[in-house]
Amino acid sequence: METKTDILGDGYVQRRIELPSDGEGAVVATLVSRRAATPTRHAVLYLHGFVDYFFQTHLAEHFTAQGFDFYALDLRKYGRSLLAHQTPNFCRDIAEYFPEIDAALAIIRDEDGHDTVLLNGHSTGGLIAALYADRVQGQGLLQGVFLNSPFLDFNEPWLVRRGLAPVTRLLGRLAPKAVIRGGLGTLYGSTIHADHQGAWHYDLAWKPLNGFPIYAGWARAIGRAHRVAQRGLAIDVPVLVASSARSYSGKLSEAAHHADTVLDVAHMVKYGPRLGRDVTLVQIDGGLHDLTLSAPPARQSLFDNLGWWLNSHGLLAGEPKPA
Repeated sequence: METKTDILGDGYVQRRIELPSDGEGAVVATLVSRRAATPTRHAVLYLHGFVDYFFQTHLAEHFTAQGFDFYALDLRKYGRSLLAHQTPNFCRDIAEYFPEIDAALAIIRDEDGHDTVLLNGHSTGGLIAALYADRVQGQGLLQGVFLNSPFLDFNEPWLVRRGLAPVTRLLGRLAPKAVIRGGLGTLYGSTIHADHQGAWHYDLAWKPLNGFPIYAGWARAIGRAHRVAQRGLAIDVPVLVASSARSYSGKLSEAAHHADTVLDVAHMVKYGPRLGRDVTLVQIDGGLHDLTLSAPPARQSLFDNLGWWLNSHGLLAGEPKPA
């Protein structure tokens, strides 16, 4: 697999992972990496969320400062891996993403020589990471799982979630490309993008402010994954579930800059402990949906809690350093 300098610039390298074609044609994933200053056998693999891709260089730099080599996977049909003939962010089953995670871990462990691997997933990536970690239990591929605002249920009233679920499942099976919602709304994007009221620069073609359309087949796949996670998993390594301290829905306001405006954090608190035998929950006051994009005090609180958790489970790579 050929490597080249990534769009993020010096220090970031990408390699394309060729995958079997699907009903839309050719399929690829993209593994982005940044090495720590000194050789290490510790690594982290990051999985982004829905309507997302890896751009959070400060996250990579935090991990490399702690002695981890950092890897991020742009999943098929997302970001760097999105091809012209593909439906953005679409899948019919969460398990479709497992082959690229398998391939990434083979590179990280077998080619690059790491023996301690932390799997870090955000939002939908957190759901994928949890199901993947459950799938590979007992194989020694992972030594820890860090979930940043994992997507464990739809953020809708109970009656809507349960009442419409059978209709969505049927439509998702019979007409998977049927659009059931035009986008996600602009509230969250407006709090994070620098062209609006946020502080971060990223590619709006890959992460549009209003998101991409929601397809019935995708919603069906997510609903099935939710039910599996909610029944309980058997992840056999330590799990850290981090969320904001509160959720917010409504108009763009100051409150939106200090809460999760995408998911209901109560779902993370409810279902997080069911993911494995050793689960730690932390809530970050003032945290956004992607906790790493929060204002500096909340972001530092996240990193402090992460460092404490890594240390308490023997997962730190040597002596931690300030990021």
